[in-house]
Amino acid sequence: MRKNLDVISAYTIMLALIILVGFLQSWSMALSILCLCLISAVMTMGANIQWGYAGLINFGIMGYTALGGLAAVLVSVPPVREAWQVGGFSMILSAFLIAFMVFGIRFIIKKYKKSPKANYGIAAVIIVGLILLRLISGPAIESIEAVNPATTGFLGGMGLPILFSWIVGAFFAGGLAYVIGKIALGLRADYLAIATLLISEIVIAVIKHEDWLSRGVKNVIGLKRPVPYEIDLQKKEWFINLVEKFNQGTLNLITNAAEKQQLLNQLVIESSTVFVKLCFAGLFTFVVIVLLIVTQKALYSPWGRMMRAIRDNEEAANAMGKNVVKQHLLIFVLGSAIVGIAGAMLVTYDGLFTPGSYRPMRYTFLIWVMVIVGGSGNNFGAILGGFAVWFLWIEAAPIALFLINFFTSGLEETNALRVHLINSIPYFRFLMMGVGLLLIMRYRPRGILPEKIKHI
Repeated sequence: MRKNLDVISAYTIMLALIILVGFLQSWSMALSILCLCLISAVMTMGANIQWGYAGLINFGIMGYTALGGLAAVLVSVPPVREAWQVGGFSMILSAFLIAFMVFGIRFIIKKYKKSPKANYGIAAVIIVGLILLRLISGPAIESIEAVNPATTGFLGGMGLPILFSWIVGAFFAGGLAYVIGKIALGLRADYLAIATLLISEIVIAVIKHEDWLSRGVKNVIGLKRPVPYEIDLQKKEWFINLVEKFNQGTLNLITNAAEKQQLLNQLVIESSTVFVKLCFAGLFTFVVIVLLIVTQKALYSPWGRMMRAIRDNEEAANAMGKNVVKQHLLIFVLGSAIVGIAGAMLVTYDGLFTPGSYRPMRYTFLIWVMVIVGGSGNNFGAILGGFAVWFLWIEAAPIALFLINFFTSGLEETNALRVHLINSIPYFRFLMMGVGLLLIMRYRPRGILPEKIKHI
């Protein structure tokens, strides 16, 4: 217990802050923050596996997050039959053509190693393949996107429960990470960071502009939920009775039947939102706990010790017969797959897929700040960083408004300084993030909960 006192204290403070938001603002806001903190925690665990375990710099986090969101669309949205009829077969044929090009290039590389014929063969496969791909997919894409573009204009998905997309999102992100890893993991750390960031931008650009796949910037709304809808709860007798019983004391103070019924209706509406977010929080907490148990077991297993040895000294690990490249590829895929799960969770929670919201230059580095602040190499630290940074990101504006009102309470409402500070509130989150990061780097350079090495 004493060994884990710092972990218990940090998480107790974090939980107390979220509860404080519930009392001072609303429980709906507090649960929204909790849900987003839990999703951020999954992302930080994925980034921590890559950086904290193996020392790999991956700035492509938003690309894998977007793939997880795309999985939610492709799994849960019903198929658009008209679109499949006018262009579905051609797109399937295009997919087979892409697979044929990949295997063809792979075959040429194996057959003609270090030969000029390999370059000519690869160039021929790519040129011919792209021409055929354009001829096959071009008309099909135009036909698909012309099918009722106001509401569909894409192929749709499989119409399955959206929870399956969390697994599919992991496979999508892991598959992309495998391809990127085979190409880029041989690069030096700074080049690897640049390569992953650029590939992330490419992935998001494709998702934003290929309307036939995900409606692009027109967005996909009304996605299925794994929890009840508020409007349905408000009609359920058991839920109305539960809310009435829970607020019995408040309702008994009102003698007028009409006013009492009006208050009950309002409480039912508010409680339905809280109940739905509680359900989401329960699902997300389950995922975080499962991933935490698995990653903790992995961290202190022989494999985890080997990964830390590779991280600390690649040359020595190589000399001991460890396949550094293979292990780097494995952990790159695993970390990216976890980020893909987080991407699917985020779209599930929002109920809509908005490719325009995936901004690598902004949110990728926010995730990295979470890992650094919490403590890289420590799963509990990475999760705490996700909670602390996201909490500050959301609550920076209310905190700034409170502090400005407090320190300028002696000034008039029209005072130029007071007006300027209030108008600048949206930018205070960046100031607070910067100041917080500087303080952490100064006084806790290894993070709030630094990595702990168990000596066996």
